Amino acid sequence: MKITKVADTPVNDNPHKVDARMLYNKDSAQAVHLQLNPGDSLKPHITPVDVFFFVIEGTPDVLVGEEKMQVETNSLVESPKGIVHCIYNNSDAIVRVLVVKAPRPTTAAKIL
Repeated sequence: MKITKVADTPVNDNPHKVDARMLYNKDSAQAVHLQLNPGDSLKPHITPVDVFFFVIEGTPDVLVGEEKMQVETNSLVESPKGIVHCIYNNSDAIVRVLVVKAPRPTTAAKIL
């Protein structure tokens, strides 16, 4: 059994300049743990594969296409490939989100 602890995983350099840690990276899927401090956000972007976000902690605002909503803890948000999406922490608390891309993308996301 392989167990990966978020705290033991290094922060990846990323264009969003947020705490992003690669927890799983196989051909079939990729899972990244994001921690957004108050005021942090991703840059709007488009991925070449389907993505889902599972909110572990906090209440981020999530943009998918033209819809932007505040999402509660323990909720899953789907974002189909080729659609703009973004996560914003407009709260006063930490937000933690598990981002899963399936299959693992072979090209980079398009930052808008």
